[in-house]
Amino acid sequence: MSADALAKIHYYTIQNFTFQDGTTLPSVRLAYLDLNPQASKVAVIPTCFRGRLHSTLNFSNGVFKEWRVIVVALFGNGESSSPSNTTGFPKSLDYRDCVRAQRELVTHLGIDSIDAMAGFSMGGQTVYHWLLMYPGFVKNGIIICSSARTSRHNYQFLEGPRAALESSVDYVGFGGHSEEPKPIRGLRAFGKAYSAWLTSAEWFEEERYKTLGYETLAAWDEEAAGTFYDDWHPDDLLVMLRMWQNGDISKCVEDSHGSVNNALSQITARVLLMPSKTDQYFRWEASEKEARYLADATLEVIPSIWGHTAGGGINEQDTRWMDQKIARFLEES
Repeated sequence: MSADALAKIHYYTIQNFTFQDGTTLPSVRLAYLDLNPQASKVAVIPTCFRGRLHSTLNFSNGVFKEWRVIVVALFGNGESSSPSNTTGFPKSLDYRDCVRAQRELVTHLGIDSIDAMAGFSMGGQTVYHWLLMYPGFVKNGIIICSSARTSRHNYQFLEGPRAALESSVDYVGFGGHSEEPKPIRGLRAFGKAYSAWLTSAEWFEEERYKTLGYETLAAWDEEAAGTFYDDWHPDDLLVMLRMWQNGDISKCVEDSHGSVNNALSQITARVLLMPSKTDQYFRWEASEKEARYLADATLEVIPSIWGHTAGGGINEQDTRWMDQKIARFLEES
């Protein structure tokens, strides 16, 4: 068992926190892990969509094993403040809400400079926002299977699982599931609509689900599109999904005039972009384009048929490949 699987979850409370939509709550909390707190180099790792602290990659055994690693849960993930655990939590979240709170946390921990910040998927979009909101604070940004702005195609894909959940007969509306039972039919519908996008057509045709211990596609589907959602609150999924849909770093720069390219050009940190060749919604071509506008960018495309999940630590071969590329990138800093 890895060190991060055993690590204690800590909580940091912020009083009178105002969200981007204007909602002010008397207190919010961030859940986080603090691994190897005596180490000199610091890495911060935000969670991703449906990511929990203890499932956010195996950093304790990877490239950051000798580093101090702060793994911090995004708002909405059910560990930090979320609709499921916080009365009055807003329906609309913004990455800037998460980043402002995370900045308070790391400052509280006595950290005034982050050597590397790495994020997968929504975690990667969080890293992008950090680099613009607090320039100079993060030396190296590592963005895995993500993008500076959520594409229209990505946005529309997410409309499918959202509609499947919200249209389900057992979903009663935002804020209506404070107690059991959960809308199991709605959660299953969400999972079904989401499932085919996780990997790639090649992954399915080559029956790669068998490498995960599933003998049939139906067996994989039963968990990946079914029981894996049992411990998720429907409103947590929806509030994070909306934040993902509206991800756009140009909002962080007043004079960007809505131009992502303008915003990218203002990032001064070194950036490693690691898209997956077969990711169906964070397309590698978008990362290739983003690299042209960054002052100091390295692009490494993950050569995998595991689609979006290639960046999430599910396939050991992809994880080793990423560790090697990240190590080389950090050695050159």
